Amino acid sequence: QVQFVESGGGLVQPGGSLRLSCKASGFTLAYYAIGWFRQAPGKEREGVSCISSSSGSSTYYANSVKGRFTISRDNTQNTVYLQMNSLKPEDTAVYYCARAGRCGTIATTTFGSWGQGTQVTVSS
Repeated sequence: QVQFVESGGGLVQPGGSLRLSCKASGFTLAYYAIGWFRQAPGKEREGVSCISSSSGSSTYYANSVKGRFTISRDNTQNTVYLQMNSLKPEDTAVYYCARAGRCGTIATTTFGSWGQGTQVTVSS
């Protein structure tokens, strides 16, 4: 069964850091582009970052997180990571990972096989 399991979320103060993990099972992670998305209560799910299937160095970020977040992958562990630094209260959301054939515009409609999400709360 195709499955993603997100972990690493929690409560952090503004300016702090978290590292999220997205472990895949039931398929080979290396063959897919993997995106990170987030959804805050009452808001639409939005694309945050994506890493391509062709190269681990091909990465993409939403403008709101550029310079603060870093996506990476370890294909030997079938896992994608999202390092989040300089966190802001606006980053509070449930974070999800999903797969696609290519990153494109990191649109929710082009990704599937969503995980259950992990909660990130940025608050003092």
